[in-house]
Amino acid sequence: MIKIVIIEDEKPAVNKLKQLLLNTGEAIAIIKILGSVEESVNWLSQNPSPDLIFMDIQLSDGVSFEIFESVNIVTPVIFTTAFDSYAIKAFKVNSIDYLLKPIIPELLYKAIQKYKDHYPNHVTGHIPHIISQIPLSYKSRFLIKTGEHFRSVEVSDIESFFIQERCTFFVTKDSKTLDISYSLDQLEKIVNPELFFRANRNYLVNIQYIKDMIGYSGNRIKLKMLFGNYPEQIIISRDRINTFKYKMDS
Repeated sequence: MIKIVIIEDEKPAVNKLKQLLLNTGEAIAIIKILGSVEESVNWLSQNPSPDLIFMDIQLSDGVSFEIFESVNIVTPVIFTTAFDSYAIKAFKVNSIDYLLKPIIPELLYKAIQKYKDHYPNHVTGHIPHIISQIPLSYKSRFLIKTGEHFRSVEVSDIESFFIQERCTFFVTKDSKTLDISYSLDQLEKIVNPELFFRANRNYLVNIQYIKDMIGYSGNRIKLKMLFGNYPEQIIISRDRINTFKYKMDS
């Protein structure tokens, strides 16, 4: 099983690459999709290295070479880009191939074969399927203690998780605010990403409870939620705005 991270800020390009990888017939697990330099630096510095990275060069907040300046990446990289002018620079980092968009399936297959030849210990099977975004199952409820009582809260009934004064809280659809002993980074990994979106470092919101989306300065978006009374405005951060727009337009 080849554990893959995709660094790409355009959702159609992500979906196309996932389909092309599926068509290779290799045993592949896509463990994370990252859409910006900042997000990539944060994730790669806090998580175990994947087996292989597919990396676009032009990202929403810069060029991907900036990632190498902040993180010691030992994972082999296959660059995917619409520009051929970065090829020399790409091979100065740990690149094993450089694929121009639109990606030709035969060249992708050859790049995977090159990876397997150079890193045979990473390849443990040859099962024709692709696993997208682990964990494959997500939390469906949380058991919360309030005083002497316990309450089981359905995750689908949670409007958002947020941080205030270093503590984590969540708001339910009956407008209750409760504390929870998880960090937002932990919650982001265990709740369904089809429902929850990390708006910024302090808010993880359930998109089904967004009441309104309002244009904000710097091409950002401010969210109004249905039930919660929040300590601050919920504003999509600059590095997540493109991913948010793709998600809401999918």
